[in-house]
Amino acid sequence: MLIDSHVNLHAHQFDEDRDEVIARARAAGIGLMVNISDKVSHFEAVRALADHPDIWCTVGTHPHEAKENPDLSAADLIALAADPRVVGIGETGLDFHYDLSPRDIQAKVFRAHVAAARETGLPLVVHTRQADEVMGDILEEEYARGPFKMLMHCYTSGAELAARAAALGSWFSVSGIATFKAAEDVRAVVRDMPADRIIVETDCPYLAPVPHRGRRNEPAYLPAVLAKLAEIRSWSGEEAEQKTEDAFFALFDRIPRP
Repeated sequence: MLIDSHVNLHAHQFDEDRDEVIARARAAGIGLMVNISDKVSHFEAVRALADHPDIWCTVGTHPHEAKENPDLSAADLIALAADPRVVGIGETGLDFHYDLSPRDIQAKVFRAHVAAARETGLPLVVHTRQADEVMGDILEEEYARGPFKMLMHCYTSGAELAARAAALGSWFSVSGIATFKAAEDVRAVVRDMPADRIIVETDCPYLAPVPHRGRRNEPAYLPAVLAKLAEIRSWSGEEAEQKTEDAFFALFDRIPRP
């Protein structure tokens, strides 16, 4: 089964042809998709897509949007995560590249998500950009308070943070960035990721893989990501599909495996 672990199908880029995009995904063999919450105020729209039997969702607020609700609590997230179609907490984390929310607010809101993941047992979907040292410190501090499952989504950060996260049992997801000509540093990290904790994603409508780069991304392009992962890891296509499927269901264990 091909599984797109990170889609943003509620995004405005799909407003004109959302049903067609979903149909193309199914035609391309995408058996499951996880629609990711970018901010709690969008949760209703995020959740609506999970009415499709092959689409699940998360609840959370991206670090760009942390300023929208700086007092977001773990209890707020836990209440929304009681919905049986919610299978993860996030996307959340730290983004010191754009700094669209103050860094202290990003960290505060991120820790609330960690607490919610710990309490619910749902995996934490982590976004991190140019924040390797702080991210590693927070993850280790919070894990010491009590374990939680985590996914370093669309991982493009450094090898040191990858090693720190892997030591905490983290999963990693590979996106279309791995196909970009200039992304050899990303591919080098992918080669060292734990073989049983790698999954794939499109992060659509962003980051379309080669040969679709420059276009709006969509789940139907996921096979290009999986093929690149197989090449990087010297796996057959069948191995890559089976390994990423096994890793996905081990991580998103609220989803019943067909």
